[in-house]
Amino acid sequence: MGVFNTGNPTLTEKIFDKSLNETSKAFGVMTVRGTLNKFGFLMLMMMGSAMYIWSIVTPETMGTANTLMLVGLIGGFILAMVMMFKPNLASYIAPAYAIMEGLAIGGISAYFNAIFGAKLGGTSGQNSNIIVNAVGLTMGVAIAMFLLYNFRIINVTNRLRSIVVSATAGIAIFYFIMMIARLFTHTNAFGAFDGSLLSIGISLFVVGIAAFNLLLDFDAIEQGAEMGAPKYMEWYGAFSLLVTLIWLYLEILKLLSKLNSRK
Repeated sequence: MGVFNTGNPTLTEKIFDKSLNETSKAFGVMTVRGTLNKFGFLMLMMMGSAMYIWSIVTPETMGTANTLMLVGLIGGFILAMVMMFKPNLASYIAPAYAIMEGLAIGGISAYFNAIFGAKLGGTSGQNSNIIVNAVGLTMGVAIAMFLLYNFRIINVTNRLRSIVVSATAGIAIFYFIMMIARLFTHTNAFGAFDGSLLSIGISLFVVGIAAFNLLLDFDAIEQGAEMGAPKYMEWYGAFSLLVTLIWLYLEILKLLSKLNSRK
């Protein structure tokens, strides 16, 4: 079924087909409203843990913050893998995943804030506006894409899916190649602080593809609800949407860091 050609690896036709074979009648069926409500809950969980790690970051506690960030990164990855293979456990695992990702996002955000705070104010404790701007832009883009989809200003066609999925796969391959190159050459080409016009252009492209992946996610969730997927798929759909939103935030944060490094 072509509707599930999405760049998000957590939202695939196979997962929805598998869920349809479960006892959906016994537990209710998936709805778009239910999925969005659960997404809002996961967002609050993630924001809570992110604010916690942000609040404890000082020059003296940076080691603790880094440890929590690594726990969040590794723990979130493991939980995501479990949910991809066991979507029926999403109602139990998704909240824990949101907390783990909050630790990771909070630590990464504190790192960027410390770097640009020091650049602007001369001390690591000086706050910069980069995090506020990144959060605001991420929320603005997400709301804009939802409205564009909801009012069918942009229709998710098979052609659009094909373009976005291909571009997402290309980005993944590009990032993998760059990661290998850094291991052997110790360079930071196209990294978070490379302010070259080419690097900024690449980041703009990636942000655009991440934004369009939100459209594909909205469409996959709507199609899952129309198929009568079981109720627990609301949690899985909310988790998948959160994955894309986190990717979008990180890419916007990287883009802003590149723009700030040119000043």
